[in-house]
Amino acid sequence: MPQVAVNGVEIYYELAGDGDPLVLVHGSWGDHYNWLPVMKDLTRDHRVLVYDRRGHSRSERPPGQGSRREDEDDLAALIETLGFAPAFVAGNSFGGSTALGLAGRRPDLFRGIVAHEPPLMGIVADDPESGPLMAATGRRMASVVARLRAGEPLAGARQFVEEVAFGPGEWERMPDRARETFRVNAPTFADEQGDPQWADLDLAGLSGYRGPALLTLGSESPTWFAAIVGRLSGVLPRSSTHTFEGAGHLPHVTHPADYTRQVRALVARGRRAS
Repeated sequence: MPQVAVNGVEIYYELAGDGDPLVLVHGSWGDHYNWLPVMKDLTRDHRVLVYDRRGHSRSERPPGQGSRREDEDDLAALIETLGFAPAFVAGNSFGGSTALGLAGRRPDLFRGIVAHEPPLMGIVADDPESGPLMAATGRRMASVVARLRAGEPLAGARQFVEEVAFGPGEWERMPDRARETFRVNAPTFADEQGDPQWADLDLAGLSGYRGPALLTLGSESPTWFAAIVGRLSGVLPRSSTHTFEGAGHLPHVTHPADYTRQVRALVARGRRAS
C-alpha cells in the first residue's frame, strides 16, 4: 500500500499511466476511489496521481482542528515529492477549492487547472441573487455537522447527500461502498467545516496564476455554483467554463466520457502554452 509522509502526515496514493502529469483531487466525504470511472481513459496518455486527502479513508487522520491550507500544502508536497511538478491538476468540490488555493500561492507547480464546483461561498457572500440560496444551504450544512458531532455519522451523511449535494432518494441509490466511504470520512467533513477559512479564497493571489484554467458546472447542480464560477472566471486571466449537461456535483462519476474530454482539452491548452 503506497504511502508517503508529507507535512507530518502519512498520505495514501496511487500512480498509473504515462504521459503528461495529472493529479486528481477528490472532494469532501470521498477518496481516491471516486476517480475510478475516468482512470482507464485518462491513464492512456497521462501519468495520473490519485490520493486520499488527509483524514480520508487510507490516509492518516491527525488530531486537532485542520484547515484547507494544510490540504493545499499536502498537494504541493505530493507534486514535488513524487516528481510531478509542474502538473495538470483536476479537483472536484473541496478538491477544486484546494487546487485553486494552492495555485494562488504556488503557480509554479501548475501547468493547468480543472475545478468543478468549488464550494467557495465566501467569495460571493455579497451576491444579491445567490445569497439567500447559499444561506439556506449553509443552514442545512450546519445541521449536518451538528448530527456528525452528536455521533450520528450515517444520519449526517444521508442528510448531506439528500438535502445538500444530490437530492432526495439519492442515498438509497448509492452503492454500498460509497455509503461506507461517506460514513468513514464523516468526521473529516465536520473538521473541514470547523475551519473558519474553508469557504474563502485569496482572489488577489489567484489572479497571479497565468496558466490555463477550466471552471465547470453541472446543469443539475444548485444554481449558486454559477455565481462562484463567474467570480473565479473574472479573476483567472486564462480561464474558460463548461457546463456538463444532465450532470450534478460528480460529473467524473456520472458523465466520465464528457469529463475526460474536458480534461484533455485543458491539457492541450497547457501544452500549447508551454
